[in-house]
Amino acid sequence: MTLDDIRIALPLLILAIGALVTLIHGALTKNLLTGTIIAVITAVGAGLWPLQPPPTTLAPSLGLSAGGLSRLFTAYFAAMAAAVLMLSHAYNCRRGISGEEYPATILFTAFGMVALAAATNLLIVFLGLEAMTFGFYILAAIDREHEISNEAGLKYLLMGALSAAFLAFGIALLFSVAGSLGIGEVLERTLGVGAPDPLALAGWGCVLIGIAFKLSLVPAHLWTPDVYEAAPAPVVAFLSGGSKAAAVLLLLLLLPQAGDPAILRMPLFAMALLSMILGNLAALRQNRVRRMLAYSSIAQMGYVVVAFIAHQGHGFQAAAFYAIAYGIMSLAVFGAIGVLERNGCGPTLDEYHGRGFSQPIAAGVLALALFALAGIPPTIGFTGKFLIFAAAIRAGEIALAVIGILTAAVSIYYYLRVVTALYLHRTSDVRKEEINLAETVVLVLSAALIVLLGMFPSHLLDFLQAQFPS
Repeated sequence: MTLDDIRIALPLLILAIGALVTLIHGALTKNLLTGTIIAVITAVGAGLWPLQPPPTTLAPSLGLSAGGLSRLFTAYFAAMAAAVLMLSHAYNCRRGISGEEYPATILFTAFGMVALAAATNLLIVFLGLEAMTFGFYILAAIDREHEISNEAGLKYLLMGALSAAFLAFGIALLFSVAGSLGIGEVLERTLGVGAPDPLALAGWGCVLIGIAFKLSLVPAHLWTPDVYEAAPAPVVAFLSGGSKAAAVLLLLLLLPQAGDPAILRMPLFAMALLSMILGNLAALRQNRVRRMLAYSSIAQMGYVVVAFIAHQGHGFQAAAFYAIAYGIMSLAVFGAIGVLERNGCGPTLDEYHGRGFSQPIAAGVLALALFALAGIPPTIGFTGKFLIFAAAIRAGEIALAVIGILTAAVSIYYYLRVVTALYLHRTSDVRKEEINLAETVVLVLSAALIVLLGMFPSHLLDFLQAQFPS
């Protein structure tokens, strides 16, 4: 191992050492605030390091790379972890969630995401993806005082184990055909010129099932509403904005190197179509805000899959942009929901009545983020959807584009139901909003990014265009 290899792996080392220090500190002092601060500093350090690329961008002996896309998503995942930790302390104190395992698990989960971002072979992909998912098993059920949280964690664990089995079996089949775990070699030997090997097709089918679970795509979506409703709000922000971005990144690592794999189009088409339609229709029927957002997330990931199908129309850039955009919107939505819940807001839509007047900061950020999710300009959600549907039209996927636009129009109704509850209904609750500095900083920054990246996306788009030039 050379010095350059160590530099490429340094964000992983920072996160791993930080997680261990957080655990040891918590065991010795039982001071949750200090442990959270250590974890935040660790995440910020891991996120800042990729801003200075190493002399070489490849570490073959480690199965890691430090290319532009890897560094971008490493910084994104680390920033997401830091923001979630800042949102979590007051929320956890209110819910009685204590112990050093929470901030340490956040760092461990970010470690899996960063490993996936830097992966150059399928073994590192699997290890990173499952390290991330294992962390979410713990985080989803960490609110031990509430039975619903334990139940959701168990459901997530059982379905996640099945997903991991499909993914591992698919990678094993691909290895048996390609004789290699390198992503480039596997793609070349299984989806290259000539008729694909049946074992390779079975392998790719299993891998797609595993990725569909991570993205909550139909038909692998059934875990989503329960986990979104039961897990702590900051955890849901991390799950929605982090794990789904990681799954999108995995597709970005695989599909651009696969050329034009027509054989993968049909399953992707079916998952995108069903996710957009069923996700939005199910969200229309929900009166519990978190479940509504869970079903809407299924539809949102359907839009991202449309971008992958339309890769010939610059769909890869659109998918990468929307993965980051959706993460920022999710952080704002569930960060605001966490503050509202800490101030006594319940799970149903009726509980949100008048919160725009009694809790202006959290409600204002929530309203803005919901406008963005609905695709209303000039937000980042509008820009992301425009890029996806423009890519679909350029690639000749007119039917998918039309269905996507129509379902996105339907989603405006249920997103605006929440905004209407916040501002067009009065309530007798006049308590003063309790929000600390860390929560305010995260919410205001996420709201600012929603607007600024919606109005001025050119720098990020130029960077992504350089990563996917064709």
